[in-house]
Amino acid sequence: MLPPTIRPLLASDHAATAHLLHRSLVEWYQRHLNQGARFGDSPVPFRLFPEVYATLDPGEALAACDPTSGDLLGVCFIHPRPTHIALGIVATAPEAQGRGVARALLAPALDLARRTGRPVRLVSSLLNLDSFSLYSRLGFVPHTLYQDLTLTVPAAGLPGAPPPGADRVRLVTDPAEASRLAAFELAWQGLDRTTDYTFFLRNTVGDWRVWVLENAAGELEGFLVASQHPSCVMLGPGVTRGETAAAALLWRALDAQRGASPVFLVPCTASGLVRQCYAWGARNVELHAAQALGPVAPARGLTFPTFLPESG
Repeated sequence: MLPPTIRPLLASDHAATAHLLHRSLVEWYQRHLNQGARFGDSPVPFRLFPEVYATLDPGEALAACDPTSGDLLGVCFIHPRPTHIALGIVATAPEAQGRGVARALLAPALDLARRTGRPVRLVSSLLNLDSFSLYSRLGFVPHTLYQDLTLTVPAAGLPGAPPPGADRVRLVTDPAEASRLAAFELAWQGLDRTTDYTFFLRNTVGDWRVWVLENAAGELEGFLVASQHPSCVMLGPGVTRGETAAAALLWRALDAQRGASPVFLVPCTASGLVRQCYAWGARNVELHAAQALGPVAPARGLTFPTFLPESG
């Protein structure tokens, strides 16, 4: 059997990409966990992913195609950043399993990392041991474990009193703030994602809110991005100095989505924050691991990763 043809993902591929992402998730979760229904019966919501990535990182997404028919067999979203190469979604059509599609899609990103001396980073589900095994064989090493939590925010708001600092959380909308957020993350996590924060604050594709927490001196204590698009109601990315700041930002971002059920990832080591989320009504739905191929920058504070975009 001929190997897949790897080419850039085009705007004309977006409908097929949404269909592939949907089929891939439904088939895997149904076959392994009997949970295919959690992704709905329509691929339409998944079109948000290629549309976001085409705007955030133009020309970086890859398509794997059948060399004979030209059919789309897989997609991979790559996010080059000054400090690292991030891997987003890597998905393979169910009928193409076992043909080396994922490896072929990953090869250009790994080659770019080698040529430029940057580590490769990703966040992957620990329920999907097939992908975890593939990344492990390629040399990726887990460094942070996250609990995936979801919470249906009551129409009347979260129960109990707001945590300390919640009154100092505010929205920012000016793209000029992107450099400030990026500098904070670089100082605390060793990552430069200025591109991402500029994208969120411009808010032209998707529906984003950017929350910041400052101390009495006006210095950043942390920030948290929220996707409010109906196709992906999720919190993250975000970075804070610690659990107190994280709780304040989470409370404000959650309370702003009353009636919705956002998903958010919290480090398993942040035990106090996890318990606070439980007290608000959150429940676990999955586990994810942050993995890296290459050195991991020394990190401080607390991070909230996300599925859209997975650029950290």
